[in-house]
Amino acid sequence: MTRLVAYIVRLAVILFGYAVAALAASAFLNVLFLASLGYTLAHAEPAATASLYFSIPFVALFAAYFAFMPAALAILIAEILGRRDWLFYALAGAIVAAVFLGFADQMGDTPFAITEPRAMAAVIGGGMVGGIFYWLSAGRWAGSWWKAEP
Repeated sequence: MTRLVAYIVRLAVILFGYAVAALAASAFLNVLFLASLGYTLAHAEPAATASLYFSIPFVALFAAYFAFMPAALAILIAEILGRRDWLFYALAGAIVAAVFLGFADQMGDTPFAITEPRAMAAVIGGGMVGGIFYWLSAGRWAGSWWKAEP
């Protein structure tokens, strides 16, 4: 029974980490694109700041939706191998973002196809930030439930 509880707790931690990673990647992309448009802290009006409260969770929903299958595979590999280093999660986040870009490009003429190199680098950077924040919230204990008890 304790093994079942350990599985359920680990699944909850993984889902929490995935939500944190999606929010972090979304915040990174929002701030990066606002900065690319020329907004600085001097331009931050209350309306611009308040709009981020809506746009960050909204973009996080899309990020979580499109990255779910490749991220689930990366999380499964990390859990089985017991990887607990931040670099693995940063590179896994970059690979997940690159897989999304590849799938979006293969879908044809869709609104999600990203063709500009700077935007592609921003999405891959967002994946890396998401991977690091997943590591901070859930990845540091990867595989802890997997180890045999003495």
